[in-house]
Amino acid sequence: MLAAFAVMVIEGSTLGALSYMLEPLFDLVFADGGDASLWPVGLAIFGLFAVRAATSLISKTLLSRISQLVAAKMQLDLLGHLLALDIGFFQKNAPGTLIERVQGDTMAVQGIWISLIAGIGRDAVALIGLFAVALSIDPWWTLAAVVGTPLLILPAAILRRYLLRKAMHLRDQAGERATRLDEIFHGIQAVKLNRMEAHQSDRFGTVLDRIVVAETKSATARAVLPSLVDLITGFGFLAVLMLGGREVAEGTRTTGEFMAFFSAMVLTFQPIRRLGDMAGLWQVAAASLQRITELFGISPSQSRPSVSRADPSPLPPVISFDDVSFGYGDAPVLRGLSFRAEAGKVTALVGPSGAGKSTVFHLLAGLSDPQGGQVTIGGVVSTDLTLSDQRALFASVSQDAALFDDSLRDNLLLGRTGISDAQIDAALSAAQASDFVAVLPQGVDTPAGPRGSTLSGGQRQRIAIARALLHNAPVLLLDEATSALDAASEAAVAAALETAAAGRTTLVIAHRLATVRQAHQIIVMDHGRVVEVGTHDTLLAQGGLYARLCALQFSDPEASE
Repeated sequence: MLAAFAVMVIEGSTLGALSYMLEPLFDLVFADGGDASLWPVGLAIFGLFAVRAATSLISKTLLSRISQLVAAKMQLDLLGHLLALDIGFFQKNAPGTLIERVQGDTMAVQGIWISLIAGIGRDAVALIGLFAVALSIDPWWTLAAVVGTPLLILPAAILRRYLLRKAMHLRDQAGERATRLDEIFHGIQAVKLNRMEAHQSDRFGTVLDRIVVAETKSATARAVLPSLVDLITGFGFLAVLMLGGREVAEGTRTTGEFMAFFSAMVLTFQPIRRLGDMAGLWQVAAASLQRITELFGISPSQSRPSVSRADPSPLPPVISFDDVSFGYGDAPVLRGLSFRAEAGKVTALVGPSGAGKSTVFHLLAGLSDPQGGQVTIGGVVSTDLTLSDQRALFASVSQDAALFDDSLRDNLLLGRTGISDAQIDAALSAAQASDFVAVLPQGVDTPAGPRGSTLSGGQRQRIAIARALLHNAPVLLLDEATSALDAASEAAVAAALETAAAGRTTLVIAHRLATVRQAHQIIVMDHGRVVEVGTHDTLLAQGGLYARLCALQFSDPEASE
């Protein structure tokens, strides 16, 4: 930035020097016997243009790099900050809006650095040089040229506030536009099945109409100040012409002096217009900067140590919930939940919707922290661990296996290094995924497609299981990992899960109770509390909530055995 500023100072200073050279051009070269001055003056003027050309090229290259680096660094920092926020933040903010905040707001700020450096380094220096030339020729002419400038102060202040409001509104509408597109493309199957193409297009068109109106008003407001500058400058030119023209006609001032002065004033025209336009551009950037600052001002609600205070045993850990309470806003979810998942065994969590089963997984994975009570993993309180260390203890497989638009290899590794092809092959084999991966066009390097769209549901689940096996974590979390599969896929995935659970502490969320009848322990939850604990057989014999849930799924509860 310093280098760009220095180069633009040189570029800006050439305008003053160029206007100054017009006086010897008219008074010496164009006068009788001016042949001797022709080459020196001509070469001096050519040198000024050569310097201007070189500095312009260098400055534009530097400014482009500055703006790109600033935007890239800002996007990277902002994404890193957002990724550190709690899961609740992402439940309240649509993905499209966040994409626009990371991408759109930073891009809106990107160009302001070019304008600021160019405005201060080139245009401000050019104006100083040009006014210095004008003052050296005649202070009264200079005063006449700028007599109308104070008239710009009030309009500029009004426009600043108006442009800031419009810019904030435009950024909000841009976020709405991104949200609409995100929902359309992510829900494209639902859109087509429900024949919503016209409806979604109309909704998107409404947002675009608001953006068009706001952009037009904003552009008009930004153009007002440069237009006012034109009027004030034109008035100044008229005043100088009336004052200076008479003096030249009377012979008290030379034509060269007037042309040098007039050229200096003409050359101030574009710098002043650019500086006036920069005021509008700054308000647009200020709106985005304000929104970015607001995001950076949001802090994670979770308070964790920078280094874990203790380390759980590397062996499969015992997991305990002791009088844990948690809620979202004013709605309590867990009400004094207590249970114990034994090391190396399978514990299933069942219960009606809203019982708090998924919240248990959020607490275990560090997506949220208990608001009361404590969770211990291998004898260590979860909040004594860093989030990274806590999450390293868990490998998870959910109903919606999250695959990224990368190769299957990248989806298996997730950025981890030091994993050999033999380990990948072993994990695929254990997850019963080797057969279908082998027939893919590029094998394990085949692209998974957006959200894993090139694979079937059962194939995505088995890739997710292989990923969990490669993670080699001591705890396995399963959230309805087979509920959306057909019978054949479910059988294959169930066998792979049985392999994955071996030697690990495993917790399973299940709505289909037939999938958990072999669990070592079944914990029945209702309204955020444990109401029953036992095996499938003992819970059926008790005739409580578990037995009633089985009766709802099976005409004969005994048939589930």
